[in-house]
Amino acid sequence: MNQKTIIAGLIGITLTAPVFAADSYSIDSRHTFPVFEVNHLGFSTQRGRFNQVSGKITLDLAKQKGSVDVTIATDSIDMGLDDWDKHMKSEDFFNVGQYPTMRFKSDKFVFNANKPVAAEGSLTLLGVTKPVRLAIAGFTCGFHPLNRKELCAADVSTSIKRSEFGMTKYLPAVGDEVRINIPVEAFKD
Repeated sequence: MNQKTIIAGLIGITLTAPVFAADSYSIDSRHTFPVFEVNHLGFSTQRGRFNQVSGKITLDLAKQKGSVDVTIATDSIDMGLDDWDKHMKSEDFFNVGQYPTMRFKSDKFVFNANKPVAAEGSLTLLGVTKPVRLAIAGFTCGFHPLNRKELCAADVSTSIKRSEFGMTKYLPAVGDEVRINIPVEAFKD
């Protein structure tokens, strides 16, 4: 093997290396809104959402690895009524004065074929950290037609027991199981 062949090989490896590196994405806060639902007094399912979300996702499809670090501003809770928002922000529920954020972190993605189908990590809520598995459905990446940037998106879901995080007010009348659904969109950095 001559020197030109070695140099050409090294240049080829250098040029293709980024293809196999993890890509970094920033959460699009305008299209990522965690929605939660809980049983209310055995009569209905009540829903709320959080309006301020930020975070980063890394994804290496070739190596089937990824990570996520998402922060939700608890003060951005939106129940549709000002009085209800105020109650949910109180010490009875999210205690936003003491805990202004909740956070999900994961360094373990689960793949099926070439698509992530779950993220296993931890949720910190009210100062308590517990393991949580997020199911990932509808994962897709592509070129966003309006702002001309690369984008990955999915629908994420999980269920938690609020009592495990110390949120026990009005149990069992207000349900313990909280179902969470999150449409996630993230632009490539």
